[in-house]
Amino acid sequence: MDRRKNIVTLFIIPLSPRQGNRRPVKLIGMKRILPLVLLGIWVFNARAADKSPADHLPPYITRLTDFGERADFSHDGKKILFLAKTYGDAYEIDIATKTIRAVTHHFYHAGFTRALYLSNGDILLSGCPTFDPKDPHYGRNHCELYVLDKSLTKPPTPLGEMCSEGPCVSRSKMRFCWTLLHEQVPDKLEAGRSQIWMGDLDDSDPAAAPKLVNKKLVLDSQSLPFKCTLECQNFRPPAEDEITFSAYGYNGTDVCGVNLATGKVTNYSNAPGQYDEPEGIYPDGRHTLVECDKHRAGQKERGSGWIDLYKLKLDGSGDTQRLTHFNDFPGYKASNPVVSDDGKFIAFQMARTKEPAGVGHGIFLLDLTRSAPDGASPAAPSK
Repeated sequence: MDRRKNIVTLFIIPLSPRQGNRRPVKLIGMKRILPLVLLGIWVFNARAADKSPADHLPPYITRLTDFGERADFSHDGKKILFLAKTYGDAYEIDIATKTIRAVTHHFYHAGFTRALYLSNGDILLSGCPTFDPKDPHYGRNHCELYVLDKSLTKPPTPLGEMCSEGPCVSRSKMRFCWTLLHEQVPDKLEAGRSQIWMGDLDDSDPAAAPKLVNKKLVLDSQSLPFKCTLECQNFRPPAEDEITFSAYGYNGTDVCGVNLATGKVTNYSNAPGQYDEPEGIYPDGRHTLVECDKHRAGQKERGSGWIDLYKLKLDGSGDTQRLTHFNDFPGYKASNPVVSDDGKFIAFQMARTKEPAGVGHGIFLLDLTRSAPDGASPAAPSK
């Protein structure tokens, strides 16, 4: 008997059986082959699902590192500061040469959740002074703030302030904001209440350590007409008279701003049921980058795990433009983007949908001078 002919016949039988053609040998053959067919289908689908956006990048997106998260551009746009991992060391990469140098190897520490350039080139660090591997995420909400001298020759100077995760830093002044939650100051804030504070760094005496001055309360969640948890994000350029902040839990999470002089709060995304978290801001102050799940409308899985990068107009219209399509690949998302001071590049990270927010798997660079008009990024993997 022709073995190949027999196999073809076996595949046809379940689709279009003919009367009187039910020989036991063919049924036995089908029982042997069916598991192999099902296995082949499973392998095919598994490979399709396992495709990574990093392997399907458009020409205007390049991968800078195979590890890392929480990117921040130097003011000249030539370097990027980033963390190896949450509660890890900080590193700096030269974009042109791809050379990476350690920033926090010269002193002992328990890891950091943020590392941000100050306007004078020093680095503002946020990190918990202790680390317990049995309760690692305690460190996210019990951070303290430090200033690391750009010479990288001495340990950082503690500022004596606690911070929830990370602060936001002025690009033109020695100024920054930070968020406080009940977890940091339970004796001052009841559960569910949060505040944003602002202060200046006095580094006028080169012989003395920098110190925090002009401390001021910017916003208290208790004063808002809606319930949310605050997190400061960016000073809005060019005037820097407003900061953007996340209103976690309100409308799904909204992008808001607070005027530093008047205290007026503006909701810029105002999209009920949609996750919108502000990240890096454009140097003209007219747009901000947003982690957003707008493309998941009508689907069951939504929120911070199913996001991509969008560009949001800061005019109250809620107008957005999608910039990446990493979330079209099952299990992946793009997150934590920042914009260079010249507005030409975006640095961001590749992340996994079911990992904690902020965890990254490499830093990527998006060239805005070369990107597609509609912001299209990698297409979804074919199946």
